[in-house]
Amino acid sequence: MSVGIHPETAEDIAAIEAVTVAAFQDAPHASGTEHLIVRALRNAGQLTISLVADDRGDLVGHLAISPVTISDGATGWYGLGPLSVAPKRQRQGIGTRLIQDALEHLRPLGAAGLVVLGEPGYYGRFGFRAAQSLVLPGVPSEYFQSLRFKGREPSGTVSYHRSFTASA
Repeated sequence: MSVGIHPETAEDIAAIEAVTVAAFQDAPHASGTEHLIVRALRNAGQLTISLVADDRGDLVGHLAISPVTISDGATGWYGLGPLSVAPKRQRQGIGTRLIQDALEHLRPLGAAGLVVLGEPGYYGRFGFRAAQSLVLPGVPSEYFQSLRFKGREPSGTVSYHRSFTASA
């Protein structure tokens, strides 16, 4: 496997949408709007990090990171997601590589931390833990996780950009 990770380019946009649709098509907790969320984040200038996984010209994965707000006023926090890997390429380490590269890109930006809504067993491998003092309304606390890079642990309600309400 010779998968390379690089920031998205304009030429990647259609393939990012296709891989995102495919990745979430049969996911049990998917909204079916994940590709629309990525598009809306891009259009709003809110994709802080947008990485693609490329295997010899075939886009096989994508990861988005965008700013979040926290009700206590904490700054420098971001949200990870959507994370998409082509169904036939899942469980091959591509998502892991995307997350590792995203973390390497995010820390130098002065980020205080990162939150993610996802499977604790998967994201725990990267240091994410249940966000004891952070709340994402309507989500079981064990699935909303955080990874603090610096500063104090924030406390409050987390809000993602309005792009996360994108619909068809």
